[in-house]
This record gives sequence, structure tokens and C-alpha cells, in this order.
Amino acid sequence: MSKEDLRKLSHSTEVTIWIGKGGIENIIAELEQQLKERRVVKVKFLSASKSEKSVKELAEVLASKIKHKEYGTIGNVAIFRR
Repeated sequence: MSKEDLRKLSHSTEVTIWIGKGGIENIIAELEQQLKERRVVKVKFLSASKSEKSVKELAEVLASKIKHKEYGTIGNVAIFRR
């Protein structure tokens, strides 16, 4: 799948995971499960989850804890692909 195809797919995909004050640790299993079922998953970071780190930094931390790759961030949303 080309980068352009991934961009189109991620554009039409809705956010399916929201991260709030519970933090990243609580959604790792859910994100891995969704990535088994879908090519692209969008994760939205709510303001309660962003203490002192940027969305990009939080997405990198989350990507390091799962076996899949971060595709990018747009605003408060991180996009992951399998």
C-alpha cells in the first residue's frame, strides 16, 4: 500500500480510541486488537491526557509500547497502521 493510499484511508477513518486521564497504559490492548482488525486506527488524545507532553511525544510513547507503527499526527489525533 502506497503512502498516498494510506493517507486516503486514514482520512476516511473515524477516531475509535480516546485517551483521557486514564492514560496510555489503559488502551494498549484495545489498540493492538483494533490494529489486528483494521489497517488504520485513529487515537484522539483528550486534553486531560496531555500533561506536559505534546501529542507527537505521546504518540511515540504509545507506538513504542505496541508492535505497530505510528503513521503520523494531526492536531490531537495520532494515526497508527499495522
